[in-house]
Amino acid sequence: MVLAGETILPVPGAARRPADPARAVAELERERPRWVWADAREDYPPLLSAGVRLSRCHDLALTEGLLLAAEGRYGEPRSARAAHARLRGLPVPDEQPSAPGTLFAPEPLAAEAVAEVLAGQLARIDALPDPGRFRLLVAAESAGALIAAEMGHDGMPWRRDEHDALLSELLGPRPVHGMRPARLQALADEVSAAFGHPVNPDSVRQLVKAFKGAGVAIESTRSWELKRIDHPAVAPLLAYKELARLHSFHGWTWADQWVRGGRFRPEYVAGGVVSGRWATSGGGALQIPKVMRRVVRADEGWTLVVADAAQLEPRVLAAMAGDVGLARAAGEIDLYSALAQSFGGERDNAKIAMLSAMYGGTSGDAPKLLAMMRQRFPQAYRFVEDAAKAGEEGRLVRSWLGRTSPPPSERWKEIVSGPDGGRAARDRGRFTRNFVVQATAAEWALALMAVLRGLLPDPARLVFFQHDEVIVHCPLDQAEQVIGAVSGAAAEATRLLFGRTPVRFPMEAVAVDCYADAK
Repeated sequence: MVLAGETILPVPGAARRPADPARAVAELERERPRWVWADAREDYPPLLSAGVRLSRCHDLALTEGLLLAAEGRYGEPRSARAAHARLRGLPVPDEQPSAPGTLFAPEPLAAEAVAEVLAGQLARIDALPDPGRFRLLVAAESAGALIAAEMGHDGMPWRRDEHDALLSELLGPRPVHGMRPARLQALADEVSAAFGHPVNPDSVRQLVKAFKGAGVAIESTRSWELKRIDHPAVAPLLAYKELARLHSFHGWTWADQWVRGGRFRPEYVAGGVVSGRWATSGGGALQIPKVMRRVVRADEGWTLVVADAAQLEPRVLAAMAGDVGLARAAGEIDLYSALAQSFGGERDNAKIAMLSAMYGGTSGDAPKLLAMMRQRFPQAYRFVEDAAKAGEEGRLVRSWLGRTSPPPSERWKEIVSGPDGGRAARDRGRFTRNFVVQATAAEWALALMAVLRGLLPDPARLVFFQHDEVIVHCPLDQAEQVIGAVSGAAAEATRLLFGRTPVRFPMEAVAVDCYADAK
């Protein structure tokens, strides 16, 4: 075993600190050990900067978070130092924000302490109801930490010149700092003209007051509410809001900060959402507007292999529930078309029924279609209903591999015991209903990426991931090999999670020069 954070070298006697840690790690990596460290977000970036990549790891912080939740201690500090303090019965230090780039800092957690935390975690995993699945969850989560750091380091190809041209096309020339772009200012002027007096379109208070003065009562300026209003200010205001968001979140200032060396380099947070989905602590990589895909272009002589899983969550439900009829339909490329006959021959009805079952939809035709689903696919329907009931009763639910939902808050417990308790209970039931499916879909996606990462030929690199979509940047002559690797990784991820199942998880992949051409 090799521990990183402080590196243990395979020599007799006590652990020693090498003069060149990165080189020592690179030499030991030839034996493909499983590295154990406190937190990949802190420990891996310095190695990547030194040109060292690792094949696998055990991330103590991510594992501690998973274990604490499984043990009903959700929200306790998950750092390796906190885990070690709990083991020793010492005061648990508060969680500290991650500081990337601190590997081999002057005072890392001692190797002996890291080893002690690891042994404690392995023992706790063995004590769980299904340790085999949980070990797979830990491996996938830890692999995700490696991939997140690598994608932030490598970056996604991003043409700054085309980004500038696109912004100028949509907003006008780059404005002086503190001023609106010309197009935004023109729309702001239209909004004021429609009201007959100056109104700041960035001020909710001014807009609500202006609409009230025009005889229109609104509670917010959300787009869905504005679209119901018949007033000449609505059209320019909606256009303003859309372009203002683009300017704020992906404008020139954003590019100055996050696009370097022809690469978009965000900070991904593996397991940053309670369901196991990723988040970002900077850059907004998981919310790239469709219009911005035009600026994501492969390098000359290279290509982008873009792949996404078709109807991932319904397929996950079919595999988890073991519903024979639904699994049979999920063996087809288009699950909703395969289900159409069970829902009056309409593909849209099948889609509404499945989404309503997973998300707790009750509007429109949802109740009627859910009744049809309960009759035709009873096991799948009962699976999500049981999860919803558990949530309504304040119980915990778990994903396929064992990720545990957050417990209800004390405030929730107070509310459900009062007159509005029914609504609060149903709201939590909708959350747990979806949690079991969404969290398992996140696990499948992590397994896919972990397998795919190992199948990619050098120098191909994973450069983007969003829920069920991945992008690989590779030389043109590797495109077919990478497309095959994507397909193989999808099949292996399915086997790892669900064993032998009739459910298919098709992963359509296409090689393109520009991200926008993949959709």
